[in-house]
Amino acid sequence: MDINIQYTFLPHTDADAALEFYRDTLGFEVRKDVGYEGMRWLTVGPPNQPQTSIVLHPPAADPGITDDERRVILELIAKGSFAAVTLATDDLDALFEKLEASGAEVLQEPTDQPYGVRDCAFRDPSGNLIRIDQVP
Repeated sequence: MDINIQYTFLPHTDADAALEFYRDTLGFEVRKDVGYEGMRWLTVGPPNQPQTSIVLHPPAADPGITDDERRVILELIAKGSFAAVTLATDDLDALFEKLEASGAEVLQEPTDQPYGVRDCAFRDPSGNLIRIDQVP
């Protein structure tokens, strides 16, 4: 039995800024761009992995969420404590330079970690933590 990751979800607080970051800076393709009742969901993913996507969604679209919960969710997103994703590349330094030049918020420059990984960290325009590993 094979099990694959099909989707993961990250909240966005500005669909256009998220689109610019994931499409224009990271080079992901846009697979879906769906609007509903003034909200917007974007599905993006690496061109070489059509089976794996990130759904960028309005952070508190669930009708069961109270105003207080919605406020807390937005505060956690802004701190980078709500959601995260780890990406991988074969050229960490080049991708780091591209992200830094785009104005993305750098949290950690490329670093050789004591646990054997070389990685860096950014925040996307909504504040989500984006870690990027170097793959051999």
